[in-house]
Amino acid sequence: MSITTLIKTIQDIMRKDVGVDGDAQRISQMAWLLFLKIFDDMETEWQLTISDYKSPLPSRFRWSSWAKNPEGITGEELIDFVNNDLFPALKKLATTAGVSERGKVVGSVFEDAYNYMKSGTLLRQVINTIEFDFDFNSSSDRHLFNDIYEKVLADLQSAGNAGEYYTPRAVTQFMVDMIDPQPGESILDPACGTGGFLTNAIEHLQKQAKTHADRKKIAENIMGVEKKPMPHMLAVTNVMLHGIDVPSRIRHDNTLTRPLKDYGPRDRVDIVITNPPFGGMEEDGIEKNFQKKYQTRETADLFMALIMHLLKPDVGRAAVVLPDGFLFGEGVKTTLKRELLEEFNLHTIVRLPKGVFSPYTGINTNILFFEKGKPTKHVWFFEHPYPEGYKSYSRSKPLTIQEFDREKAWWNKRKTTEHAWKVPVEEIVARNYNLDCKNPHVIEVNHRDPEELMADYQKIVAQLQAAQEALKSELIACLGDKT
Repeated sequence: MSITTLIKTIQDIMRKDVGVDGDAQRISQMAWLLFLKIFDDMETEWQLTISDYKSPLPSRFRWSSWAKNPEGITGEELIDFVNNDLFPALKKLATTAGVSERGKVVGSVFEDAYNYMKSGTLLRQVINTIEFDFDFNSSSDRHLFNDIYEKVLADLQSAGNAGEYYTPRAVTQFMVDMIDPQPGESILDPACGTGGFLTNAIEHLQKQAKTHADRKKIAENIMGVEKKPMPHMLAVTNVMLHGIDVPSRIRHDNTLTRPLKDYGPRDRVDIVITNPPFGGMEEDGIEKNFQKKYQTRETADLFMALIMHLLKPDVGRAAVVLPDGFLFGEGVKTTLKRELLEEFNLHTIVRLPKGVFSPYTGINTNILFFEKGKPTKHVWFFEHPYPEGYKSYSRSKPLTIQEFDREKAWWNKRKTTEHAWKVPVEEIVARNYNLDCKNPHVIEVNHRDPEELMADYQKIVAQLQAAQEALKSELIACLGDKT
């Protein structure tokens, strides 16, 4: 069965269930089932490779005990078991003393998870589809699980507000490629959503890993935080699929609830790479965790203040997706931009076209690349063009990583082109820190004032009429001479 067919089969079964409403709930339901299936297959492997391995789950709650048998419990008995036995037991793992790191990971995943399905018969059909089409311990099927997850995550883009948790893979891969994480560097995504930046960073580092110790360091240095339960569950599973067996550093939390002053030297990181939520407002009181100069309820601004604080002095670097509003905004945004230029080298802003995050948002977005420790002398802007023939991106025509080849070829040999231009920091300061710098190589069409255009139009019409009358008179005169 193909990946697309498998996902469609599962979703079609769920559509028959009165308890599941919309794509977001279907994806959430699929996520916890896939997590338990994957965790169970991994436990089978750990029992063979780890001496004295002991499962953190009581035997009756392991997938192999209640889900593996296609003729196992079903109907009301299955729903009762899942809602009243399985979920309460898994949730307890997050707070029970003495639970292993693996157990705590499971507990954090199910802390706020929910079973939406009400038909045990349909739930059994979904379980059987997941169980008998793929084996995570098969190397070929393990690769397919990654593909399944990419399909599930991509489906988030069209799942209403759930799309805010997913950054297109082409964007995450490009940002990681340009940041170029090195072995031993600590990497944080403080609003990690489904884990796209982290998994790209893992793939990038795995290509450089030569020993088991190198691979172990990757797990120690990959950190993410996500406050919403569904994307957190997807992120944990996604990271596990990419070789981090115990992703205990992918936390279910809100990074902004910790006072900024409480983050000390031990919390600082080499790299921050993220697409923080923008356009939203934090709950009352969150802004009080920040100094007065940063106090706002706008989420993206608070994350920028946090990111700038968390980077290690002199070596820290970041790549952050932000909307156009940050570039030209005032107030707290001006404060942040002034500090960004004075205390960081904001060396590059890649301006993305509309539609990159469609249909979740049509807002124009930008990728800011900056390093901590040296002031900015000038900012390079690169305006990413649409491919030839495109007017926007869509689900059938998404942004691809190959499109960033133009930026990559330009990156280390920077020069002014039709897409790239440099702005001195003095000019930006004179603009009151407005970073919304337009491409000087684009010829702007001046549509002028409508009244002025109408006057010109009427003048042209009058001239045309006069010419017509003159031509008519000449013709009459010529015809008169001939008679």
